[in-house]
Amino acid sequence: MSLPIVFLFYFLSSAALVYFSIKCADYVDLLDKKTSMSGAFIGGVILAAVTSLPELITSISALSIGNEGLIIGNVLGSNIFNLCIFGSLTALSVRAFAKCKMGRAHLATLLCTIIADVLMIATLLLDPKYTRIPGIEINAASLVILIIYFVSLRYLSADETENDEEDTSPLTVKQIVIRMILMALGLVVMSFVVTCFADKIQKGIPGIGSSLTGALFLGITTSLPELTSSITLVRRRNFNAMVGNVVGSNMFNFTIFSVADFFAGKTIIYQQSDASMMMIYFGITSTVLVSASILLQNKLKQSAPEKKSKLFIYALLGLGVCASYITSLALGAV
Repeated sequence: MSLPIVFLFYFLSSAALVYFSIKCADYVDLLDKKTSMSGAFIGGVILAAVTSLPELITSISALSIGNEGLIIGNVLGSNIFNLCIFGSLTALSVRAFAKCKMGRAHLATLLCTIIADVLMIATLLLDPKYTRIPGIEINAASLVILIIYFVSLRYLSADETENDEEDTSPLTVKQIVIRMILMALGLVVMSFVVTCFADKIQKGIPGIGSSLTGALFLGITTSLPELTSSITLVRRRNFNAMVGNVVGSNMFNFTIFSVADFFAGKTIIYQQSDASMMMIYFGITSTVLVSASILLQNKLKQSAPEKKSKLFIYALLGLGVCASYITSLALGAV
């Protein structure tokens, strides 16, 4: 199959991912309105898990086709791209962001992702023989990441921020859940297809590494569900669920390392490269900027939320996140 045909099918499968993710976001917004669960929990747990299915399936698929180097680029590239989603949407919708209700639980989740990033740095820099648990073929970081993830869930489940928008849908909660499951299955199928075509693209372009391929052709594509669902939620003024989707997806993505490590056996999935280290460093930078934006929004929204100086700060922080993502790709490609 020629490279242009591979690219064609790659973009078609990516378009299918976009469709399924938009429908998932619609159903999540309806769940937020029809149930007593907070937008932070629905976005950070339910939608985050659904929209992160592509990252999970593509990473497992990368193992099955013998290209485990794609995994780290896929996860880290997806995470920093997700934060760029937050930055761009808040910068473009800064007035709506300034007035929205935002759960403080997101800050705890962001702190958990920073801890996971630091853990990744240590794991990549150390020799695998010092980080793998004796007697079982799994890295210690994989177990610690799972613990951090469940800690972050505890904070999201305790959030009590509610959505005040009126429910006008005739669908019942059961109908919404069933339709969301069907859309999630569509995401799973297309995720495997995207991985196969990304692998063919890497093999068809001389000189491009697995980490950079994972960040560009998997990291971005498998983050399309987060992008399109987040845009849908922002258009519905549900910023709380949007932020939960972005930061919750990032924390869920880290658990992909744990799952992949379990299936990998003796294969080492924690593979260091200049591109992967750049993505971690700038990922931490972006996470700090996102945390600052949410923290300021919580503190300042009560006092003249539309004051120009405050809107400028939100926009500046959002653009800073976008600049961090672009810089990480540029330096990683050098």
